[in-house]
Amino acid sequence: MKKLLFTFFAMLGLAVASQAQTKPVLTATIKTPNALCESCKTRIETYLKRYDGILDINVNYRKGETRVKYVTDRTDIEQIKTAIANCGYDADDVPAAEDAYNRLPKSCKKNSDGGGHPKPKTSPPVPPQQ
Repeated sequence: MKKLLFTFFAMLGLAVASQAQTKPVLTATIKTPNALCESCKTRIETYLKRYDGILDINVNYRKGETRVKYVTDRTDIEQIKTAIANCGYDADDVPAAEDAYNRLPKSCKKNSDGGGHPKPKTSPPVPPQQ
């Protein structure tokens, strides 16, 4: 009986010890200034979901930033920035990979490269009446 009781408590102790190890999780915000639309958001989120250790991705294309929650013992911020750059977008100080950037649709490219979303047309100002 003592052996059975000792085995039970040993197993219980091992189970509790294995559950007590929490993995460090960080949330980082990365500037992605040329992510301009819903298509860019979907492309980045789909690409990053493939990586081990990334728990949550949220691309805010209106602010030009990507928020990533990740497990630090599986990946790091530099690998995430490189992944975004390999997707065709600038990520903080890591420039976009040229071949991936060239494959982006024209509307998702920078204005300096002839891309960007069309600006809303405005009518010319009306002169004041005398």
